[in-house]
Amino acid sequence: MKCIVGLGNPGNKYEKTRHNVGFMVIDELVKRHHWQLNKKKFKGIYALESLAGEKVLLLKPQTYMNLSGESISAIMKYYQIELEDLLVIYDDLDLPAGKIRLRTKGGHGGHNGVRNTIDHLGTKDFKRIRIGIGRPETNIPIMDYVLGNFSKEEEVAVKGSIEKSADACEAWIRGTDFLEVMNEYNR
Repeated sequence: MKCIVGLGNPGNKYEKTRHNVGFMVIDELVKRHHWQLNKKKFKGIYALESLAGEKVLLLKPQTYMNLSGESISAIMKYYQIELEDLLVIYDDLDLPAGKIRLRTKGGHGGHNGVRNTIDHLGTKDFKRIRIGIGRPETNIPIMDYVLGNFSKEEEVAVKGSIEKSADACEAWIRGTDFLEVMNEYNR
């Protein structure tokens, strides 16, 4: 079973914020395939579905960003999901809005949701898609920036990166080796 996790914060207040692009990719996959996030357990909401004969678990942790690892580790343990079958999607300040980067492992880069995930899994060796949100051009505090909404210009670029990220997820689910998916989508 493949497990795809989008990081974000629960609630309408955060729905369209920069920090929630991981949730937005899960929402895009749900919309494309007419799936439903209809299960609530493990401090998250999730769906168990299948695509191209592969079982897929889509998860949106409901712990708030900084405690995402609690939900991820609990659901992986319960469903006996191997680390190689985990893909985590989240925002990245160091990439411009609209850019995505796929990796097979890495550090947290200052991202508290990823830091907590690494802490709970006991490893940084898991697949990820980083979605660029850019850095603030003014002296706005980082927390205010990531919890703010995209500008109109950014919205167009980010919509494209959400769609590309969902495409990459689908390619991986359908059996394309993740390194090939990386080569295709990191261009």
